Amino acid sequence: MDRIRLVGGNELNGEIPISGAKNAALPLMIASLLTDEPLVLVNVPRLADVKQLERILENHGVDIAVHGRRRGDTDMGGQRITFTASDIVDTTAPYELVSTMRASFWVIGPLLAREGNARVSLPGGCAIGTRPVDFYLDGLRQLSAEIDIDGGYVVARAPGGRLKGANVRFPKVSVGATHVVMMAATLAEGTTIIENAAREPEVSNLAECLVAMGAKITGIGTERLVIEGVDKLNGAIHEVLPDRIETGTYAMAAAMTGGNVLLRNARPDLLQSALDVLSRAGSDITSEEGGLRIRRNGNGILPVDVETDPFPGFPTDLQAQFMALMTRSNGVSAIKETIFENRFMHVAELARFGAKIHVDGQTAHVTGVPELKGAQVMATDLRASVSLVIAGLAAKGETVVNRIYHLDRGFERLEDKLSRCGAEIERIAG
Repeated sequence: MDRIRLVGGNELNGEIPISGAKNAALPLMIASLLTDEPLVLVNVPRLADVKQLERILENHGVDIAVHGRRRGDTDMGGQRITFTASDIVDTTAPYELVSTMRASFWVIGPLLAREGNARVSLPGGCAIGTRPVDFYLDGLRQLSAEIDIDGGYVVARAPGGRLKGANVRFPKVSVGATHVVMMAATLAEGTTIIENAAREPEVSNLAECLVAMGAKITGIGTERLVIEGVDKLNGAIHEVLPDRIETGTYAMAAAMTGGNVLLRNARPDLLQSALDVLSRAGSDITSEEGGLRIRRNGNGILPVDVETDPFPGFPTDLQAQFMALMTRSNGVSAIKETIFENRFMHVAELARFGAKIHVDGQTAHVTGVPELKGAQVMATDLRASVSLVIAGLAAKGETVVNRIYHLDRGFERLEDKLSRCGAEIERIAG
């Protein structure tokens, strides 16, 4: 199993290209199931999760053509991929494919909307909480779907072969449920109104793609989406937006190490709350042509309290990275996690560097230390794994991060991007 070895102490200076967003690419790929015409996606990142979802879509009969370079080439640009679901050959998403990635469960919406039936294994993914699919299924039931659970599979059917529009209100904001119900509603009979919809940029990116495919959606970017169902969707060409989580991650790495980094293609409007927090922590952040520049000023790292919230609040997917940054602050910070109930597993690994962190329920109190020391650590989930890299970049001596397959799920060529900016980092095969 591959590992990452790094030696801390180097400033980061240079440019880091921001890839297409994994959290946008996956639902966009799934949207290809809604039409028998080609859907062309531009700026698709080269990630393990993308490859896994390709396998799942191919199982349903989607023809996938990749234009341009594949993983292993030197090009840092995103891929252009055509997805053509001329015929759905199988409406079952089996356990062995779905169990490794939670987002793959979202195929239930398009399959049910287009084919009138679906049989999808209950999902897997990172062990960061229960993340039940109740909201997804309740939303589909309100669109008239009949749903049963049988042997670990969700078996869904649309009476008469077509879903029906309805008013759907989520009791709690859910990105996944918004994706699923919105996709399903595009082909439903009548009008669907989604209340308390997720407002994340990735949801809007999907909605804009669906509109390009012929869907009728209003309220994009708000908590109230109105979808007027159509009989058929067409193909389209659509670009995956830049990854705001990758942007925030490298911004925090630059803040941790010092230096001067241009995050090329980054869009500050996608993560303004996180940038505001970084500014309060002592970083200078400026927008310029081509991206976003991050410099740490000479005052060191200042402690800042944060609380994760749905967009436009501070992203839960940046909580672990920010905690790593706060381990070197000159005071005490409090980090409250409100989205997932089990997302502090990285605390024990950060402690191996000498970090001082005390967890009280859903709040972690971080007391900054003057020095971190390199250590052998193990990734526990996707975002936690990169927090260990951030700590290692500033730690004295050598750090080895084990079980980095988590990193490959969500960060494209992380070691290449960091090494180009002066980090002493390498991947060790094995």
